[in-house]
Amino acid sequence: MIRNVIFDLGNVLISFRPSEYLDTKEYLLEKKETILKDIFNAREWLQLDNGDITISEAINSINERSNLSKEEIAHIFNLRTDLMVPLDQNVNLLPDLKKRGYRLFYLSNFPIDIFHEVKSGYYFFNYFDGGIISAEVRFSKPHKRIYEILLEKYSLLPEESLFIDDLEINVMAAMTVGMNGLVTHGSREVSGEIKRALSIE
Repeated sequence: MIRNVIFDLGNVLISFRPSEYLDTKEYLLEKKETILKDIFNAREWLQLDNGDITISEAINSINERSNLSKEEIAHIFNLRTDLMVPLDQNVNLLPDLKKRGYRLFYLSNFPIDIFHEVKSGYYFFNYFDGGIISAEVRFSKPHKRIYEILLEKYSLLPEESLFIDDLEINVMAAMTVGMNGLVTHGSREVSGEIKRALSIE
C-alpha cells in the first residue's frame, strides 16, 4: 500500500521551460540558443543543483567562455523566478491527497538560494510533510544516494512510497532503491495518472 507520495518539483509541480520562456520574450534564435547552451545546459547549472558553487561563481565561470556579457548572464539568472510558475492542475491534487491521509514530500534538483525564493513564494509547500533538495545534501538525481537520504531522514519504507518525476532516468533510479515510480514526461495535467497509480477515484 502506498502511504507516501514524493514529488519532483520542476515540470511536475512547477513549470520550468526556459526555451518556451525565451520565445515569449522574442529573443532571436541565435541568442536564445546561446543562452540555453551557455547557461541552462552548462556544467555550472548542474554544479548549482549539486550545491558545489554559488550563483555568483556560476556567473563568473560562464562569463569566462561565453559570448554573452556578464550583465546578460546575470540578467538571465535574475529572471529565474519568472521562469518558474506553479502547474496549477498538478498542484491542486496536493490538498486532496493530504485529506486522504497520504504523507507528501518533495525530492528535487535545485540550487539552494533559488529554492528558498520559490518555497517562500508558493503556498503549496504547506501541504508537504518534508523534503530534500539536491543542493542541501550535495547529491543530485539520479544519484542513488539522494533517494536513500530522503527515506532515511523521514523513516519511509520504499515499498510504501511513490516517486513522481518528469524524467524516466530519475524514476528508474528511485525504483532501484525499492520505490514505486511514475514518469510524467513534463505533462501539465497528471492528476489522473497519479490517482490511477494510487488506485483512488
